[in-house]
Amino acid sequence: MLWVKAFHIIFMVTWFSGLFYLPRLYVYHAEARDPLSLARFKIMERKLFFGIMTPGAILTIIFGAVLWSYNFQGYLSQKWFHYKMMAVILLIFYHLYLGKLLFAFKYDRNRHGHVFYRWLNEVPVIFLIAIVILAVVKPLT
Repeated sequence: MLWVKAFHIIFMVTWFSGLFYLPRLYVYHAEARDPLSLARFKIMERKLFFGIMTPGAILTIIFGAVLWSYNFQGYLSQKWFHYKMMAVILLIFYHLYLGKLLFAFKYDRNRHGHVFYRWLNEVPVIFLIAIVILAVVKPLT
């Protein structure tokens, strides 16, 4: 079980590294004007989203589900776990929204300025704080 927990944490860190960095790339992409920079950002964003973030998300979810399977009824009886799962589901939607924005940039259809992406870049911080506190402190037991 400790190996599964370790891999769950490792892939969660991998996922969050992308969740923190991709909106920052969007900030720079929204500010860029020259064709070389625009093309470079598209490549970086695609590689980050599909090569690091999405595999990290999938493996985080898989290892989390395996952990859950060890004590399914026990976790379901805990309020903190319900809130953690709600946060994880919202985080998945945030991830998918970043993917939608990726395609907007890919097809030169971005509708947002750099300030929007600066604020968007703060969202994963809230999720990280909530999920870690719920999983470690378990305040709603």
